[in-house]
Amino acid sequence: MYAPVESPMTTVEEAIASRRSVRAFLPTPVPRSEVERILALASRSASNSNVQPWQVHVVTDEAKRRLTAALLDAFDTVGRTPPEYPYQPAPHEWVEPFRSRRSRFGEGLYGGALGLRSEDTVRREAHHRRNYDFFGAPVGMILTVSRHPRQSALLDAGLFLQALMLAARGFGLHTCPQASFIDFSAVLREQLSIPEDQLIVCGIALGHADPDHCLHAYRTPREPTSSFATFHS
Repeated sequence: MYAPVESPMTTVEEAIASRRSVRAFLPTPVPRSEVERILALASRSASNSNVQPWQVHVVTDEAKRRLTAALLDAFDTVGRTPPEYPYQPAPHEWVEPFRSRRSRFGEGLYGGALGLRSEDTVRREAHHRRNYDFFGAPVGMILTVSRHPRQSALLDAGLFLQALMLAARGFGLHTCPQASFIDFSAVLREQLSIPEDQLIVCGIALGHADPDHCLHAYRTPREPTSSFATFHS
């Protein structure tokens, strides 16, 4: 028996307000028809000159198990490889206020919600490994874009990704965008036959959140509008 699942969100405001990055999913299957409808809605995203540079590789069932096994094998034997595009600064290069926000996130997730001390590297690593099973979600996705309009394509990918996550809330589903997959681009290319002219952007977990997991109540704060919006009149 699967646990009860959330009801669909009926307004855009509800979808935005309830969206979060879920890191623990139920095994409850998601019908392919729902995944296809979510992707169709996401495809309405804006893109530069309507070039629509995105591609999505969807994995479920045995294909997902094979991909997870290959990724974990590479994680254990080869280790992470440099991403194909500069994703974020090195830890020592972060500046304020982003350094503090990043630190608070790590403390809240690992020390607070998961109850893991900073020196508990084994259990922290075990949690990180869960990325490569899409945190137990029944549906995993790998988002890529064309290398040719690269900079604008990455911006378009962000618009597509946000639309996908909000569309999922319309079906009562949750997601988690996962940059961890870009550390193993060679594995993804081999397993999913991703051509070299496609840049791997991120992974996405899709499914029903596990209401009994310790991470279910974890929420990240947001800065007030007054901290980032300037009104000119």
